[in-house]
Amino acid sequence: MTSHREPRLVTSAEIAAEHCLTPARISQFHTDRTENTAGTAFPEPVGKRGRARLWDHTEITEWFAHRARARLTGHTPPSRDPDELLNAADASRYLGYKNPSQVTTFVRDHPGYFPEPDAVEEMGTAGSPYRRQLWKVQTLNEWMATRPGRGRRAGTTPAPPLPDVPADGDPNELLGASQAAKLLGYKTVGSFCSSLAQGNLPLLNTTDATAGNAGRQNGRRRWTRRRILEQAAQRRRK
Repeated sequence: MTSHREPRLVTSAEIAAEHCLTPARISQFHTDRTENTAGTAFPEPVGKRGRARLWDHTEITEWFAHRARARLTGHTPPSRDPDELLNAADASRYLGYKNPSQVTTFVRDHPGYFPEPDAVEEMGTAGSPYRRQLWKVQTLNEWMATRPGRGRRAGTTPAPPLPDVPADGDPNELLGASQAAKLLGYKTVGSFCSSLAQGNLPLLNTTDATAGNAGRQNGRRRWTRRRILEQAAQRRRK
């Protein structure tokens, strides 16, 4: 007699915790399921627990995996001069990301994952200077051809490396999942999110902010350095 697996059912809050997002972001995935960027519709709920909708955990896991693969494949950039320089927003669009800040996020949160800029322009005024980073189209093409999901450079790994994060920085600075993972001693963002979802990091159940661009890119959680370090100290005492 064949036994049937009882599916593991999860709420939007549990899905959000596992993927370091907010419940509102999961609800948005469901609302926009016919036009999402993953290339396949977000799964339909299979039941309810009180007023909370329930999803099959396996279906959700497969959807997120498909979404991650879709971000790395299936895009053919337009033909451009290989020596043309693109700023971060233009580079993001050239690479096929709908979020124009995606390259900026790579550079800020995942040092070493994205190539160094080919040129840097000093902009602004003496009182309010800023730097504009520029990449050659050829540099972007080479990265796109060898990034995870399209073959790897020798010695690289599929996941972006965690950034170096000083423990003695501004205690009120808001940090994201990759930075929290580093300060807490995790090797990957995924292992941090999994531990968070399992309730092993109780001080981080409360977020200090959510960050992201308007619209579909919102919902990523942020914690102060102080809160993360308090959680790290609590883990060491156990």
